[in-house]
Amino acid sequence: MGTQTVPASLDDPKTAVQSKDVPYSHDPDLVARLYLPKQTKPGQKLPLLIYYHGGGFVIETAFSPTYHNHLNTLVEAVNMIAVSVDYRRAPEHPVPIAYEDSWAALKWAASHFEGGGPEQWLNDHADFNSVFLAGDSAGANIVHQVAIRYGREKVEGVPRPAFDPDLARLGCSKVLVMLAEKDFLRERGKHYFDLLKGSEWKGEVEMVETEGEQHVFHLWNAGCENAAVLINKICSFINN
Repeated sequence: MGTQTVPASLDDPKTAVQSKDVPYSHDPDLVARLYLPKQTKPGQKLPLLIYYHGGGFVIETAFSPTYHNHLNTLVEAVNMIAVSVDYRRAPEHPVPIAYEDSWAALKWAASHFEGGGPEQWLNDHADFNSVFLAGDSAGANIVHQVAIRYGREKVEGVPRPAFDPDLARLGCSKVLVMLAEKDFLRERGKHYFDLLKGSEWKGEVEMVETEGEQHVFHLWNAGCENAAVLINKICSFINN
């Protein structure tokens, strides 16, 4: 379970989205999968999504069929460029290693800010005024940790955010929390929304709940009507 992989493709048969695997670290050797819409014009700037997959920090990868298909769908729907991060997993690599790898991937992506990074797709097409972090399940936890660290990074001597999650330091301007009615983690997601809403963080937070659905239903039943509604909501959140 969660071990199958699929190769990148320069022409996805369903979405025509291009993808390729690139290293974001050489010590240790770590790889991300990049996605770019097929009809992107030379020099066209697109929103940049950094995506962290789920799997309880133990299973799944950025290269699994589930996440490859999901990223193809998202990139086509939103018309954005995406970096799907593969991080080291437990039990061989226990938390907080996944957080460290995920932070390294964000810093690698940011190295393309002035167009001088190692990956031309990001140099040419990433709009660094429109950067979004996303993830599901364990990946959503990673998103929070990375955003907290981003908000703290310039402060010397502060505790590791994994153990001191000060919401006022969340390094973003808006958050979309997506819940499913029958998700076993629903209450945690709702609690996170309530905490963020009541914190001193100055951004905007929105919560959307899908009735009658289970944990990460949009991945396991990507063709259902509710999954399409969820994708449309993500499109609206990013493009507005």
